[in-house]
Amino acid sequence: MNMKSQFEKLFNNDMPTEEARAFLMALAQKGETPEEIAVAASLMREHSIKLPIPKVLQEKAIDVVGTGGDKIGSFNISTTVSLLLASLDCVVAKHGSRSITSQSGSADVLESLGINLNLTPEQQVKMLEETGFCFIFAMNHHPVMKHIMPIRKSIEHRTIFNILGPLTNPAGAKKYLLGVFSPEYIGRMAKALLELDAKKAFVVSSDDGMDEISLATTTQFAYIEDGVISEGIIDPEAHGFKLAPQKAILGGNAKENATITREIFTGESTQAQRDIVLLNAGYALFVDGKARDMKEAFERVSEGIDSGKATKHLNFMANVSQKLV
Repeated sequence: MNMKSQFEKLFNNDMPTEEARAFLMALAQKGETPEEIAVAASLMREHSIKLPIPKVLQEKAIDVVGTGGDKIGSFNISTTVSLLLASLDCVVAKHGSRSITSQSGSADVLESLGINLNLTPEQQVKMLEETGFCFIFAMNHHPVMKHIMPIRKSIEHRTIFNILGPLTNPAGAKKYLLGVFSPEYIGRMAKALLELDAKKAFVVSSDDGMDEISLATTTQFAYIEDGVISEGIIDPEAHGFKLAPQKAILGGNAKENATITREIFTGESTQAQRDIVLLNAGYALFVDGKARDMKEAFERVSEGIDSGKATKHLNFMANVSQKLV
């Protein structure tokens, strides 16, 4: 039986629990190929509840997302980056969920920041149009996960669903800063993104095991543009950042992580907390086409915080989300 029909069986709930468990475990053990990842992601997209998003908005949309599974315990870096980007006129369709492998998932921290997550797909599009940001709560958009989630949770190690989450954005985002838990998956994810028609993306994995661009060491990347993949290494020091140990960017529960995000935006955070957000946001802004080079990208994201724009926009997003219901 080919991979496509196997996944169709799984998504249609036609696969017995034990068979599904064995299938997912065998895939992870073998290591998923780019083609398998793309096939599974494509089918999962088909089964998702999509956002009724205008084409012109979809073309602009970017997602800043990680696979999770790095077990580092950092604060919500990609969510903080997403909120900062929205204050800089980007269109951020953030796809995420509650915590699975960490104390605080993107949904948990956004709730603590006062953003209402219980929006219909139509209201999410309205939020995106009005604020440049919307949160696409994975559990509300992927009904097939209802029967898959208990199977996934019964498996102690990661499964292909850690990889699929970032690739199955129901807004159909075409641009990504996508973090993966292991450098060996950078090339596979980049190739899968190409097969899924991504326009521009950085796929990153740090040399200290983060699914973000690290401030403690170098980070490997694959960059997608015009259908071509190029690879390289990001060195924070080459961009003028001071290296900081991983423990400097550790987070806590949703409330604690929300406080860190607010403090970064108000200038009350530690240097390391601010720098790791600037580092990741700079690369995301470049992918989004809002900066000619990395120097300009870092200047723009720094200005977004220092001018107070990020804090002001965060409060605006929270207010809009509450009024939409």
